[in-house]
This record gives sequence, C-alpha cells and structure tokens, in this order.
Amino acid sequence: MLPESFKAPLQSRFNLVGATRERNLADGWNRVQRPMALERKYPKTPKGPRWQRVLPQQKRWTNTKSGEGGRHHVDESLVQKPVRAAVSKVGLTKRGTSHTFRHSFATRLLEGGYDIRTVQELLGHADIKTTMVYAHVLNPGPSGVRSPVDGL
Repeated sequence: MLPESFKAPLQSRFNLVGATRERNLADGWNRVQRPMALERKYPKTPKGPRWQRVLPQQKRWTNTKSGEGGRHHVDESLVQKPVRAAVSKVGLTKRGTSHTFRHSFATRLLEGGYDIRTVQELLGHADIKTTMVYAHVLNPGPSGVRSPVDGL
C-alpha cells in the first residue's frame, strides 16, 4: 500500500529512471537480466520499461560473450545500511531493520481497527496463522478494558 505522500516523489523517480533508460537504449545498453526460462520465453522484454529497475545500480554490467550489457538493481544492503545507521544515530535500543517497517505497518493497521483478514491480504500471507503474530495488539488485557459506564 503506497502512501499518497510517496506518489509525487516516486513519479519523479520514474521520470528520472525513464530518462536514464532512454539514454542507455540509445547507447545500446539497458538490458535487464532475468531468470533462466524467462530469457527464452520472453526474449524482447529485457528492454521494455516494465522490466526496468526503479533503483538501478550506477555501474553497468557487460556479458563478455555476447557484448550485451545493462544494469542490475541496487543491492538490498544499500537500503539496509542507511536504516541501520539511522537506528543507531537516534539511539534506539531495539533492533531496527527495513523489515521493521513492515511489522510496524501491520501493527498500526490492527491498532487502527482494521480486521486481521485485511492485514493478511495486504501483507500477502497465504496462511492467517502468519498474520496472527501481529494479533497481540488486539488483546491489550484488563488494562485495555473500559467500563461500560464510561460510554454513558
């Protein structure tokens, strides 16, 4: 689920990557490597915009046999390192990773009253048991119970 506030910056990113893609194509580059069978099944797709990376690496690769080249996507560590640095900088004592954002997202949805099935679907869990890890926020115990008189 993409926050509305991310849409404009992401569109700017798509525009920038699109311009880079056009320059690379003009130079004979911008091929995207795909898993084995997809290379054979869809031979024209590696240059198509749907296969291009939103976060391409700075350096290009070259196949020494065919001479073809392109760009890989950035390695996940290039996202993880700044997150770890930010966690350290603010002095958090709990471990914080990129995956922590996913957990926070699910927890906040449940705290906000969304049902567990909706959260399951958004997270892409096949089994509801996987999503139930987040259900601890649904049962705050006796301290979360309000007296019915308070509602009068």
